[in-house]
Amino acid sequence: MTTAPNPDNGEGRVTGAPRRAMWPLYAAGFTTAFGAHGIAANLGGFSGDAITSLLVLGGLLALYDGAEVVLKPVFGTLADRIGARPVLLGGLVAFAAASALYAVADSPGWLWAARLGQGAAASAFSPSASALVARLNPAGRHGRAFGGYGFAKSVGYTLGPLLGGVLAWAGGLRLLFAVMAVLGGAVALWAALAVPRLEPLPRSRQTVLDLARRLSSRAFLAPTAALAGATAALSVGVGFLPVSGAAAGLGTVATGAAVSVLAACGALVQPYAGRALDAGRLTTRAGLATGLAITAAGLGCALLPGLTGLLSAAVLIGAGTGLITPLGFAALAAATPREHLGQTMGSAELGRELGDAGGPLLVAGVATATALPYGFAALAALLALAPLLTLTTHHRTKSPDNHH
Repeated sequence: MTTAPNPDNGEGRVTGAPRRAMWPLYAAGFTTAFGAHGIAANLGGFSGDAITSLLVLGGLLALYDGAEVVLKPVFGTLADRIGARPVLLGGLVAFAAASALYAVADSPGWLWAARLGQGAAASAFSPSASALVARLNPAGRHGRAFGGYGFAKSVGYTLGPLLGGVLAWAGGLRLLFAVMAVLGGAVALWAALAVPRLEPLPRSRQTVLDLARRLSSRAFLAPTAALAGATAALSVGVGFLPVSGAAAGLGTVATGAAVSVLAACGALVQPYAGRALDAGRLTTRAGLATGLAITAAGLGCALLPGLTGLLSAAVLIGAGTGLITPLGFAALAAATPREHLGQTMGSAELGRELGDAGGPLLVAGVATATALPYGFAALAALLALAPLLTLTTHHRTKSPDNHH
């Protein structure tokens, strides 16, 4: 196993950290995204013995995200206490073990246990990976680092349903779970060899009041709210744009292509946004406000009829969320004491999970009472107000050379 070859620079970052240490962290981001969407998209079609009703399907889908909502802040705090690397490795190993559980057992009861285990394991290695991305890079490279991490997760979200469907078609859910077990184990081994061991930073005494004050500050709430809004829009786009397209008479090829365009735009924009932040061509506040405005405009385009509205919505939602994601995480990393990075990242991921659930619930609730276009309009209006709040905050992130 690799030990930290470079001294800590006094701020909790490793100077000159090898770039090879970043790749397994990106792979961990891909793993959690692939694990979430690869199975979720194929549960209903390839597990007839376990899915006896829509309620059962909903419960299985909720297990993964439910575990993340509850456990991410817990494991983020643990990463600060004992070090992010052990929590990362333990989570990846646990993900592999949970996946292998159903691949070997193959029974409805074990499917529930495996899915819960996967969600709990992802709750450990996801915030730990984010914390390590921040610690292994100086502030001046946070945008680029989180842009690459977000790109890897977007690729996982994009390819998960497709590759998962191919694997499930070829060998059923057992093959899909077996591949995920191999993936989790391989990434764990890679991380053990490439990610340096970073000692936990000295932690000052923190009361519940101190924690509440930090998590209620503008420096935390502004980027976290932007990340939650982006995740809400992304979830709504993936889930409801196909419904809107079908209502307009478009076929499954067109609606599926729109979702792919959305995911691809989100993935491609993130690295560019991160580089622009690091180079000083983009500030955090302006970037977050612009991203929210673009996302809101994309939801507004979903009100337009036909293929034009569908593709315009996909492009703008993808581009807006891709702009927000690396800037939001870079802002959180810059505003957080190094010894509390895991706790902050875990709490921010909780905000994203709430957006992931709340966005579709809002749109579905409004659409049920009125019609689907009004659901899009409601979320668009909510996101359109967010840039005004973002621009009025005093939050700024700093790098050695410029103000982000």
